[in-house]
Amino acid sequence: MKAIEILEPGGPDVLQICDRPDPVAGEGQLLIRVKAAGINRPDVVQRMGLYPPPPGASDIPGLEVAGVVEALGAGVSGFSVGDSVCALVPGGGYAELCVAPVETCLPVPEGFSFIQAAALPETYFTVWSNLFDRAGLAAGETLLVHGGSSGIGSTAIQLAKAFGAGVVTTVGSDEKASFCSELGADLVINYRDEDFESRVAEYTGGAGVNVVLDMVGGNYIAKNITCLAPDGRHVSIAFLNGPQVELNMLPVMLKRLTLTGSTLRPRDNAFKGAIAEALKENVWPLLAKGAVKPVIDTVLPLMDASAGHALMESSGHMGKIILEI
Repeated sequence: MKAIEILEPGGPDVLQICDRPDPVAGEGQLLIRVKAAGINRPDVVQRMGLYPPPPGASDIPGLEVAGVVEALGAGVSGFSVGDSVCALVPGGGYAELCVAPVETCLPVPEGFSFIQAAALPETYFTVWSNLFDRAGLAAGETLLVHGGSSGIGSTAIQLAKAFGAGVVTTVGSDEKASFCSELGADLVINYRDEDFESRVAEYTGGAGVNVVLDMVGGNYIAKNITCLAPDGRHVSIAFLNGPQVELNMLPVMLKRLTLTGSTLRPRDNAFKGAIAEALKENVWPLLAKGAVKPVIDTVLPLMDASAGHALMESSGHMGKIILEI
């Protein structure tokens, strides 16, 4: 099969097309003929040599795919050869064939193309797990999510609104601000022109937000704590500005805040399978109705994976970057 491999840690140009042996579905796995695969920030970090695949996972990058079931491993039920599926995978997505744990496979939503379906697993699993399971975002509460025009951000905005929460988000341009407003964000703050702490305080009448979903880290974490209401929850899922921070913990105590975070890739299949079941029950009907939708910025052929990585690193995209195979 054709695949994209990382020759050595480095920039986007270290991604090269190669020939690899076809993978074989093991026990509890599906073999998927990949039609499309998503590019995500963890792929970029892996390419840089800073995020190795978990034990037993393919060294080929790519954490989400959509395609057609080619073969079933032993013990697999609920799927048949020829089914259209999308899947969260621990690696191996940038390829013509990919194996996926049956627990993390879902049917392609009704009316969806493979390109649209490939934009779902990584962001929807991540947002559901962190926003609803971990942070317990509820109807009537307010969410602050940074990077609203990213794949994670655009998903968080839509799901939070779909389940009755208000949304505040930050972006870096007026174009991205308009994009997030169209997705349903109630307040969009251009961090290049305005201080988001002040704007959140003004918008909430000093009450603060209930949940922060943070991908920035660094000096944003102290600012996020200022923005949180009593009993607020702060969830870290990435650190674009670095993981090390100096914090005044007194507001955490006085406001009874929860600071938490998670990474999804190393978790076991049972954990991810529980998220998949929750998505199938709660979110897949919304996708079929068009109440929420994946937002696609750019579609590239597999051989142009390096261009997709360069685009992601530029932060010039709005929504998902997809490789078509």
